[in-house]
Amino acid sequence: MKSFTIWANPFLSASAKQLLIRSGAPHTLVLAESSEHVLDVGKLDERLLQAEVVFGQPDPGAIIQSEKLRWLHISSAGYTRYDTPGFWAALKKRNALVTNSSSVYDAPCAEHIMAFMLADARQLYPSYANQRETSGWPQNALRQNTHLLANQRMLIAGYGAIGRRLSELLAPYPVTVIGYRRTPRPGSRVREIGPGELTASLNEADHVVNTLPDNDETRHFFDADRLRQIKPGARYYSIGRGTTTEQHALIESLETGHLAAAYLDVTDPEPLPPNHPLWSTKNCYITPHTGGGHRNEFERIVEHFIENLRRFESQKDLVDRLA
Repeated sequence: MKSFTIWANPFLSASAKQLLIRSGAPHTLVLAESSEHVLDVGKLDERLLQAEVVFGQPDPGAIIQSEKLRWLHISSAGYTRYDTPGFWAALKKRNALVTNSSSVYDAPCAEHIMAFMLADARQLYPSYANQRETSGWPQNALRQNTHLLANQRMLIAGYGAIGRRLSELLAPYPVTVIGYRRTPRPGSRVREIGPGELTASLNEADHVVNTLPDNDETRHFFDADRLRQIKPGARYYSIGRGTTTEQHALIESLETGHLAAAYLDVTDPEPLPPNHPLWSTKNCYITPHTGGGHRNEFERIVEHFIENLRRFESQKDLVDRLA
């Protein structure tokens, strides 16, 4: 088996870093200096230019200069800063492969949405507010506002890995799931729609789940007009990127009662400033971009890379391939 030089700069726990060191053999592993941390451009690490394999979130400009690169594995699900014509053209020119870590985050993100949905259906947020603020016993009001998921409709915008996992979790419930993609694919386990059917599907959706990535075409995808197209009384969930939601329009939709509730794991900006109006908007519930997290997240990031490394060694198809 041919030995490669692997340059890595993922943000990892100590145990995950040791797992990477152990599992990377027999290849030469080069770990970036701490000053070359994830997302920091800093000074170009000349060692990266000698690597055939790069793992982490390196500066896109450095990758473009890396003539020896054969495969880049991004240690996140998002890849916005790499998504430029110049970047893809440079990698295509040298036939380099690109993968990301979507498979690490699909299950936790899907479960996060499920937690939002069930908390909403069973009125857990109002119950907690009652416990903290008044310690009353609003039994009748809470019971009358609970609902079942049965026979409801969900539209997942940006139907991909997270959407597929969410649709699997919803299988025991009689929920109709529709997946929106710019280009629908045949053979999906749920019905996929394209732009021509989006408005009609929003009109009928009880739950709209936004898993869209950030790019030029998706920024403020859910603007005032599109939010108005959502069925009155529906719930809105966002777990992709905060830039895909026009937040002032969302606030208006909640304050007027057009949307019953919004559940946000992502915002724009992040961290969300303490004085931002979203914090105090009626029926808006926010988690601080924790949807993709879990206790063994760093180890799973490394395991996913190593799984793909073994495939790369054997010239097999890579998982989560982007190019």
